[in-house]
Amino acid sequence: MKGSKSLVNKPSTFHPYSRRAAESVTKLNALWLSDIHLGSIDCKAEYLLHFLNSVQPKVLYLVGDIVDIWALKRRVFWPESHNQLLQKLLQMTQSGIKLVYLPGNHDELFKDYHQLQLADVIISKEYRHQTLSGKTLLMLHGDQFDSEVCIGRITARLGDHLYDVLMFLNRHLHKVRRRLGYPYWSLAGFIKQRVGKAQQAINSFREAVVRYGRKQKVDGIICGHIHQPELTEMSGFIYANDGDWVENCTLLTETLEGELQLERWNEQLGRTEVLKRFAWQGQEQQAA
Repeated sequence: MKGSKSLVNKPSTFHPYSRRAAESVTKLNALWLSDIHLGSIDCKAEYLLHFLNSVQPKVLYLVGDIVDIWALKRRVFWPESHNQLLQKLLQMTQSGIKLVYLPGNHDELFKDYHQLQLADVIISKEYRHQTLSGKTLLMLHGDQFDSEVCIGRITARLGDHLYDVLMFLNRHLHKVRRRLGYPYWSLAGFIKQRVGKAQQAINSFREAVVRYGRKQKVDGIICGHIHQPELTEMSGFIYANDGDWVENCTLLTETLEGELQLERWNEQLGRTEVLKRFAWQGQEQQAA
């Protein structure tokens, strides 16, 4: 590969957060993660690994782009933190946690194994989750809606290249902030919120996903793909995007009380913080 540089088994500078033996584990009914992008230099594997060590879900949904095969084709990058995270995900299935994997576009090779089930691991293009309140949530990655969002293939490729540049700037800004003692902050997310075309694409994606979900006669839909975390109630229909682990470090959970929570990793606290909550018997709430 042109310009490729193998970083497999390179000694890692990964230093996990202090492991507190007495720290309680939070039990969850369900946990949703997507767009982890293992194999990408922008993957925040250390943060996610620390989070996974603090929770115990009954079912874990991996909603696509878990391994970034596109990135690995350009450059083999697999530090110890990525290896530890992958091992952690596999260990969770061995401890009785059901795992459902819905491949995305960056790991689309696994779509060939659709409907494959090995023990407590299921691979599927779409899957339905029954909440504790009896509601049905449809899950899919979301790349099937690209044609309804992008103008064309050339525009989509240009967008990918611009995003790579944005993530390059995001990565180096994080290094500078860390040296100065500041926590992680997403420059990429900040810019996307202020670019009209980006917001237009996000809105078009949301509309396409919700339209599809309503046709499927479900109560809500959970996806990833666009790296834009969101938990919104729209006339009785739930649209949830669990975000990513390259710029936003977000996830979605269903608590044992049946509440959906959109959460974000807080580097300073060493844990997640709730961004938004939704309980089916009430209204969507902005976290205090």
